[in-house]
Amino acid sequence: MTEILLATNPSKPQVVGAVNLEATPEEKASQLPKPSGYRILCAIPEVEKEYESGIIKADVTMKHEEVLTTVLFVVALGPDCYPEEKFPSGPWCKAGDFILVRPNAGSRLKIHGREFRIINDDSVEAVVDDPRGVKRA
Repeated sequence: MTEILLATNPSKPQVVGAVNLEATPEEKASQLPKPSGYRILCAIPEVEKEYESGIIKADVTMKHEEVLTTVLFVVALGPDCYPEEKFPSGPWCKAGDFILVRPNAGSRLKIHGREFRIINDDSVEAVVDDPRGVKRA
């Protein structure tokens, strides 16, 4: 089954893409948007379903943690990220890094049930090696 994505201009409907809902994981990965300009495509790490004590979190609690997360996983960088004239010390992150950003940073989108964000290259506040211990205060 294929879902057709239409632009939201009612006076001029336009097909902007199609998503195969029965795709394999490899095909789904190829359906991710490619960030343009100085944008970075990030995935939101999965939220733990239980507290350390073993108590199961409510669905609304898990949703709040997902939406307000400060840790993101860098999937892809746009072609204009980190130009040398603006970032003389070099890129702040690369694909495969876990980064810290402000809560609600970037544009949120869902693809195949997973939430992603597209952020600007200067929104990266830090790179972390192990994101498991990082929590929003």
